[in-house]
Amino acid sequence: MSFRSPGTRRARRIGAAALAAAAAVTLAACASGGSSAAEGDAASADLGELTLQLSWIKNEEFSGEFFADSEGYFEEAGFSSVNLVPGPSTGVAELVSGSADVALSDAVSTGAAVANEQAPVKIIGTTYQKNPFTILSLKDGGNIATPEDLKGKKIGVQDSNTSLFLALLAANGIDESELTIVPVQYDPAPLTNGEVDGFVAYLTNESITVAAAGNETVDLPFADNGLPFVAETFTVTDEAIASDREKLKAFLYAEILGWTDAVNDPEEGSRLAVEEYGKDLDLNPENSIAGAVKQAEELVVSDDTVANGLFTISDALQSETIDSLAGAGIDVSVDDLFDLSLLAEVYEEHPELIEYMK
Repeated sequence: MSFRSPGTRRARRIGAAALAAAAAVTLAACASGGSSAAEGDAASADLGELTLQLSWIKNEEFSGEFFADSEGYFEEAGFSSVNLVPGPSTGVAELVSGSADVALSDAVSTGAAVANEQAPVKIIGTTYQKNPFTILSLKDGGNIATPEDLKGKKIGVQDSNTSLFLALLAANGIDESELTIVPVQYDPAPLTNGEVDGFVAYLTNESITVAAAGNETVDLPFADNGLPFVAETFTVTDEAIASDREKLKAFLYAEILGWTDAVNDPEEGSRLAVEEYGKDLDLNPENSIAGAVKQAEELVVSDDTVANGLFTISDALQSETIDSLAGAGIDVSVDDLFDLSLLAEVYEEHPELIEYMK
């Protein structure tokens, strides 16, 4: 899969300004009871502030957001500011409390909140078509290459990922009693120290850092072994969908521009994380670039996004996500979890956004 080189950012920024003008017309029309709003322009399309709750720290996982901010896509779409709040967080609590307008989350966390707490939230698009969860092991240690290899092993599992790990076992017909779950935090030291044979990790994070430290590693990706669900999802409240539709569409438009840049120039996305947005985190530049490239090439894009645009979730992937959640004991329907109508409208109004690749 070859990516086009950057160089069209200026043209896309003009497109963002045009979207802001369109939003101004819509907002003005609403305010005047539907009367003509031809006088609306980009400057008057003040959508105010928006708070985006990130799922993790400000690293390369959010390079699309960094591009949207630094290139002015958010501003030109009509926002006075977009506040990027670092995690870790699933974002649901922030959405329900009103402290965040949009949250980057995952289908499991959101689905659990909907099923168990009747949280009034929905997924309106996704950055990652393929979730990045994996069982990471060392070649000369656990060497877990297949689900069957989990049996008899000690697996380090974070508390927040326990339900997800049990779903992986269920999807592969493995009983919890056939292995040992060891509670761990997010630092993979228990794996490299030999305390566990496998470790629930991210393909774009711990899998890279552990290998970069000189270890020969093995991955067992969840998405390829019975749990294909979406992650880094854009999640909002039902109320926002009903009352702030144009604002959310403007946000998605700017995000598509940002992630188009991130897909086509992952090295610059990494630089933004290391040198600007995450400069206080002492991120490793080489590992950051590797993560940015991996997500751009393997997680963000798919045959479906080539055909329909970034953030889209095909009917098949929606169904697979629901089936994955069912394996974790989360009972929701497609309609309970997803509302992709806003994204569909953005692409209907701006079909040029679909062609993000050569």
